Amino acid sequence: MEIGVKKTIFSPKAIINQKFGSKACYKVEKVQEESTQNGFPGLEIPQKAPLFRCQLELPEFTVVSDICRKKKDAEQSAADLALKRLGHNSVAENPSDKDPCDALIDQIKYLFSDEFPLPLHPLRGHLRAALLRRGDLYGLVPASVIAACDTKTSNLCKLLNPEVELKPFLALSLIMRTIPRLSGCVTSKGQLSIQKQNPYPTEIIESSDIQQSDSSESILVKAIQIPASLDKTVQPVTLHISSAGYYLDVIAEELGVTDASKVFLSRTIGKASSETRLYFAASESLVMDLLSDLANVKDFHVEGPPNARASYFCGQGIYGDAIMASIGYTWRSKELFHEHVSLQSYYRMLISKIPSGIYKLSREAILAAELPSVFTSKANWRGSSPREILCAFCRQHWLSEPIFSVTSVPLKASCELLRSQNKLKVTEVAGLATEYANGGGLNAGDGESVGLESNFKCEVKVFSKGWDLIMECSPKEIYRKQTDATHSASLKVLSWLNAYFKDLGMPLEKLNCSADALDISFSLENFHKEFALSQSIHNVQQSGIQGSKLPESKSTDMQYTLSGQDVCLPNIEGSDSGVFPSNGSLLCISYSVSLLTEGGHAKELIESKDEYEFEMGAGAVISALEAVVTPMSAGQCAHFNMKLPPQEFILAAVDDPGRIHSLLSSEACCLEYHVTLLRVTKPPEERMEQALFSPPLSKQRVEYAVQQIKKSCAATLVDFGCGAGSLLDSLLDYPTSLEKIVGVDISQKSLGRAAKVLHAKLSSKSDAGVKSAILYDGSITEFEPQLCGFDIGTCLEVFIFLL
Repeated sequence: MEIGVKKTIFSPKAIINQKFGSKACYKVEKVQEESTQNGFPGLEIPQKAPLFRCQLELPEFTVVSDICRKKKDAEQSAADLALKRLGHNSVAENPSDKDPCDALIDQIKYLFSDEFPLPLHPLRGHLRAALLRRGDLYGLVPASVIAACDTKTSNLCKLLNPEVELKPFLALSLIMRTIPRLSGCVTSKGQLSIQKQNPYPTEIIESSDIQQSDSSESILVKAIQIPASLDKTVQPVTLHISSAGYYLDVIAEELGVTDASKVFLSRTIGKASSETRLYFAASESLVMDLLSDLANVKDFHVEGPPNARASYFCGQGIYGDAIMASIGYTWRSKELFHEHVSLQSYYRMLISKIPSGIYKLSREAILAAELPSVFTSKANWRGSSPREILCAFCRQHWLSEPIFSVTSVPLKASCELLRSQNKLKVTEVAGLATEYANGGGLNAGDGESVGLESNFKCEVKVFSKGWDLIMECSPKEIYRKQTDATHSASLKVLSWLNAYFKDLGMPLEKLNCSADALDISFSLENFHKEFALSQSIHNVQQSGIQGSKLPESKSTDMQYTLSGQDVCLPNIEGSDSGVFPSNGSLLCISYSVSLLTEGGHAKELIESKDEYEFEMGAGAVISALEAVVTPMSAGQCAHFNMKLPPQEFILAAVDDPGRIHSLLSSEACCLEYHVTLLRVTKPPEERMEQALFSPPLSKQRVEYAVQQIKKSCAATLVDFGCGAGSLLDSLLDYPTSLEKIVGVDISQKSLGRAAKVLHAKLSSKSDAGVKSAILYDGSITEFEPQLCGFDIGTCLEVFIFLL
């Protein structure tokens, strides 16, 4: 008797383990989901749901998984991406799995068997709706629905033809070719649809709540029609979905085709649970090509112009006019899911393809906020963080998750704290670098731990979905916190991308110069390949505003102009409170923005906020607004006019973009801003100093002291209140006559930092004139005999309190 042996199917992680063993390193991090729609389908807004992302490091490369709800799923996702990059065909090369063609046949057969479907499988809703169709359409399920709603079918089609990822309609040809091999289980009536040949048993029909109804009740679903021609504007449409009908038949009618089998579906846009898709119609010639028996057909003739706007949203080839709608069957319920897609939703989705647009949406201040130019601190940053914005940008453009590589700035050796007369000696150190690298500390004086802070730098790489390197940012700056390094590097990438989207016709020389200034290198070929559609889409929106004019200013008391801002001089009202903003301070304002026609015939409120907080000098608001509030004091208000920004931002901010679009097209307009400065929170002294003085005063004082010490020809020096060793460190950068330097400070934490800095500098300078460097834990007000006899003493930026 023949005994069947159960086949073992290896997971992606198991295959990676077989190939690389311990050389494969998985790093799982907890992330926050950025996918709540907040009333606008497809928009990604940060959430607090605990999700996971995995970084898999292999000897030759590193990959980052998609965001998953479980750690193990994130690891499997990363392993699967690594296998794809290695060119490993997990189905064909795994001897325990079936041939992809056979697997696809079995899957289609299963989908139309009595055993399927699962109670809440999305395809079950389509099967129910198909059985409610009348006449020749009864029981017919469009092949495009099977490709879009069944994940296993979709993956098998991509495995057989990788082009399916970008041209989803190619999957239909693969699905239809399985029909002749299904032994009569299903049949197709010369259409891109499949029908179960044998009726479902009565118990399945009854359990599925399939009942014919003559009810005329209908669901009204708002959607968007996107014409293929860029000369035509997008328009709202309303889908009237009958309770006794099939919603895809309604979309087919809207697209001008006879039935749902000719309607193609894109992948979903936005979060994973979203049902927002693009729907477009197939031409007769394409239908015939897809039904062809030619097994090697890959390039089908597609009639009709490509729809650049629709393709830009979903990252797939869309042809002819398209409809964007949020409707379909989901895993969550057997009922038809639907929500409205408004014109405002459309334009918000459009600006979310731009870094500054993502930031504006996170602040809910589209016409006031701007992506900051610098990351000063987490405490002062408002809205989505630079890392979150960069990840959202990559998802919006169907790129791989960005890879962040944070490294510690290496020290050649560590410092050793010798407990002798309360002093720290940094010469003749053997090293405890590993202790500090692991977060350890050194015992000093009273037995407390002195921790030496590590410095960090972060490198960011952005890849296409096929893992072609698009850009790489390798900043030279180092930071005390890993998060600061990551956010600052992310912001550099975002700033460069933002500059590109603001000037899509930027010459190559200028693009290269801006990249060099931000420590960015990029592949021009891969960059243009991924963002080719951006120019045509956003240029269309920007060119839609012509004739923007500013009314003459009535201001008589302003003695300055806002150069280059296209802004009328502001009128400032209210008494001077004496509290003025400065760079680094936090400002809280209230504002309103209205659309004003030439001559003031019409005025429409577009955006307003009762309280809006931002950091002065960081570029966190549009430059015109920051220039206006600069001379204001707390309690004062001002109003000013400025030219219109790109049209997409205005239409994303208003509740009724259709009416505003008509107004923009018919008359010359400008924006009128009213702003009140509510309060000013002064910045910390150190950051204010850096903002007002360049270089900072502290650095100027150190440089002055160094020059005077060089002139003194002293051999020994003691620095009272040495802090983190800024003066002593600077002295080692110049040739001097000094042979012995000593620092004294009451702060053990500062002494720990000074020890690390001085040791690193002395270790790297074999020819340094300084032969001895000692740090004392002590007070400047207490006499210490070992500090007598020095040639020169210094005391910089020290407060002495004598009681």
